[in-house]
Amino acid sequence: MPTKLTPDIIDAAIEGLTAQRRRLDDKIAELRAMRNGTPVDNSAAPETEPRGRGRRRMSAAARARIAAAQRARWAAQKGESQPATPVAAPKKKRRMSAEGRARIIAATKARWARVRAGKQAAAPAPTKTKRKLSPAARRKLAANLAKARAAKAAKAKAA
Repeated sequence: MPTKLTPDIIDAAIEGLTAQRRRLDDKIAELRAMRNGTPVDNSAAPETEPRGRGRRRMSAAARARIAAAQRARWAAQKGESQPATPVAAPKKKRRMSAEGRARIIAATKARWARVRAGKQAAAPAPTKTKRKLSPAARRKLAANLAKARAAKAAKAKAA
């Protein structure tokens, strides 16, 4: 989908390209001056930001006044937030007695024993039932077993 170019976008593009051209012209002039051996004078054309806003300069006195005012604000804020009474020492960490720890361990073990007992009671143990074979199937199974044993013995003799 093509982007629609609005007049604002076009104006911004023009300003950006003009600023680029200005910077390139300055660089070209600087290089020509270096080739000719003349000193470069950058103060003649101060670079400004797009839309006519230049870099804001502030005197040292103004910066000092602002810093002093900010320090005064911080001091006032800290003075208000400090409690009138000294802060109490933090409480000591509570320790568990050996007796209490032993009681907890015993209770946990008893709980798990109850859980295991409940599982065993809920699920009956599986009973293994033998398959009942008919006499014909039993004879067939015995014949196959005898045949396999004979083959194994013949293989062992051959080797």
